[in-house]
Parts: sequence; structure tokens; C-alpha cells
Amino acid sequence: MKIEPSLQIIPGGSAFKSHGGRFGYRVIGPVCRLYDRNELPWPSCSLSWRGKQPSWNRVGKRLIPDMAAARCPSYQVEGVDAYGNTWTQSMTLYEEKLVSDLKHWWITRKPQSQGYPELPPQSLGDSDHV
Repeated sequence: MKIEPSLQIIPGGSAFKSHGGRFGYRVIGPVCRLYDRNELPWPSCSLSWRGKQPSWNRVGKRLIPDMAAARCPSYQVEGVDAYGNTWTQSMTLYEEKLVSDLKHWWITRKPQSQGYPELPPQSLGDSDHV
């Protein structure tokens, strides 16, 4: 799948295949990948910590944007394999890098009472990139 820089957001309903061609994906919509800090495998309950958690594990928000995935677009997709099995998952396209304006839009917190911020011009592509 080759996406031009001006076509960085794949519209919902568009389809693409995996690099090997074994799986097909249909885009449901863009998502912001969140990192759950409570799922860290740190030894905070071991004897060496004496039951105390490190301060960086206690302070701050629990769910934060995943900075590794913040540079690349992520989508909720419905996958299908050669046997017709389907599933839904979040997929980050790490080979694509977002331009700075679109990167800021992608990880901006959006209150439910307000609409989405305006997209940068030329960021919504057409669906002929399948």
C-alpha cells in the first residue's frame, strides 16, 4: 500500500491488503492509540520495592497517547483472511509518517461537547489508493 503524503487519512470504508497479501482490511475509522500505564510489568510489588510503587507510576494520567504510534496514522480496521475469518483490531501503519499539522490533529484531545478540530488542507484522500 503506497499512500501519497497528501492522502494521509484513509477514509472509512476503504480497503487495503497486507504487505504479503494474505490479509485484507477495511477501514472503520481513525483512532488515537492510548498507552495504559497500569499495565506496565514493573516489579512494584516485589520485596525490593517493599510494596511501594515508583513515583512515576503513581503520578500523572493513566491513559496517555502512545508516543511511538503518535507519528504514524492508526485505524480501527476489520480484517479478513483467506478462509473468510473476520476480526476487528487497531492497526498502526508505521511505514507512513504524518506531517506535523496532521500529527497534532491526530493526538489532540477532543471533548465530546465540541467538534473535531479542522483538518489540515489536502489531508483527506480519495479511496483510489487500494
